[in-house]
Amino acid sequence: MKIRTLETSDIDQVVAIQSACPEIAQWTLWDYDRVARGEMSGWVCEDGGATAKEVAGFLVARRIANDLEILNFAVRSDLRRCGTGASLLHAALEWGRSFRAETAILDVRESNLAALGFYERHGFQVMGRRPRYYTAPIEDALLLIAPLAEAPSGA
Repeated sequence: MKIRTLETSDIDQVVAIQSACPEIAQWTLWDYDRVARGEMSGWVCEDGGATAKEVAGFLVARRIANDLEILNFAVRSDLRRCGTGASLLHAALEWGRSFRAETAILDVRESNLAALGFYERHGFQVMGRRPRYYTAPIEDALLLIAPLAEAPSGA
């Protein structure tokens, strides 16, 4: 497994993974092109050797003031529960720590129990609800937060 920055050449594979995950945000090719151009931060996990370049999963995030916001995140269904998602999340959280983000935040469909369990195992807690946030189908989003900032010395 290799985590690296999302590139333009990854976009078709990222969209294919996204299309197989109706529970996540359904972005356009143009949205991912913006990520590849650096308007947002994005990572992919490659499956296989250094020459394979087969995308196993992706994560897109951005910096919002003193927070890291995870915008979109998915792993190919045949590679779930193999550490791919954890590796991508770790890369994003480390990026957030590099600019001293205080918290990581994200929204998740309330029915996405697998994602909720994953995030809970990685230190996220439900902090709020956004009614009717998602469409197709209409569903509430749960706002999840995880602290990133280290406790001050002497605390």
